[in-house]
Amino acid sequence: MTYLLVIGTRKGLFTARSEDRRTWRVSDPHRLDEANDAGMSPVYAVGIDPRTRRLLVGTESWQFGPSVWHSDDLGANWSEPSTPPIRFPKDTDGSLTRTWQFAFGEEPGTVYAGVEPHALFRSTDGGDSFTLVRSLWDHPHRSDWFPGAGGGAIHTILPGTLGSGQHSPDAITVAMSTGGVYQSADAGATWAPTNRGIVAGFLPDEEPEYGQCVHKVAAAADGSFYAQNHHGVYRSASPAAQGWNRIETGLPTDFGFAMVAHPHRAESALNFPVVSQEVHLPPKNRLGAYRTDDSGNGWRAINDGLPEEPYFGIVLRDAACTDGAEVPGFYFGTRTGDVYALTDDGDRWHQVAAHLPDVLCLRAAEV
Repeated sequence: MTYLLVIGTRKGLFTARSEDRRTWRVSDPHRLDEANDAGMSPVYAVGIDPRTRRLLVGTESWQFGPSVWHSDDLGANWSEPSTPPIRFPKDTDGSLTRTWQFAFGEEPGTVYAGVEPHALFRSTDGGDSFTLVRSLWDHPHRSDWFPGAGGGAIHTILPGTLGSGQHSPDAITVAMSTGGVYQSADAGATWAPTNRGIVAGFLPDEEPEYGQCVHKVAAAADGSFYAQNHHGVYRSASPAAQGWNRIETGLPTDFGFAMVAHPHRAESALNFPVVSQEVHLPPKNRLGAYRTDDSGNGWRAINDGLPEEPYFGIVLRDAACTDGAEVPGFYFGTRTGDVYALTDDGDRWHQVAAHLPDVLCLRAAEV
């Protein structure tokens, strides 16, 4: 079996392959567009279609603006539609800044894209073209969704679930900064905020209906959710995520960006702490990951194989993932360009790549 890791960075796209997830072959930067040098542009979003293995890449270009490229041969060749795949209708006040997230629905060809400014787009042709989900764009709360420090965007899309035991092909959960978690039970026709219990310490009302700066939400195997918030780590096991409980006891800080749920064991997840909103550094300047195997009641450090010397790179919100294999692999990349892999049958990280540009996003799969 071959494992593919797709790595989006501040300076283009890289891929890595491995048969054992310990030794990796890392590509040169992919030149998506030889004529315009688009391959060296920032890549904030990557996706791997679980059915077709089509790769989707959200790029930026100082000259041509943001776009979506795709590859149907695992990165050997790349194509860009002649018409920009994601664009706001003329009757909106929106203009695409960048794509932050791709997620795949249960129907073949269904792809969601979360973008900046706060908006959700849907494709039914595998990502060749997208349509704005108007119900969320027209939501009465939208005027109150303000950009966080990293921008105002829908950065998490979880199709098919509303919470523990609430699986449905018509369900969609999204998270954004700064707006919070919203859910639809009717294929995006209507949306409701589901943030009860998540604290927004930067607002006069610290427990508002919406307006929380959620950094990342991950869906566990049973449909429950783990969330890394702007100060606060949470879990929701309630249907429709109607209640969130804090679970950061045992973590060195309650701040961070990334969260990865185990694909098969609902009680297990990985977290990557950051000192604080003011100090974007690892705790005690030591790169580390933390794992829970009891639904967040306790956390333990998993640092074997990571640098022991001072380290000054952090893990961004979409720079950690799992490949979903039977024995899953877990991956993360840092803002100082290092990428690591860990399999569920071991507690040692193996370096995939070093000295890449800032790692912005990762996706992995068996191919």
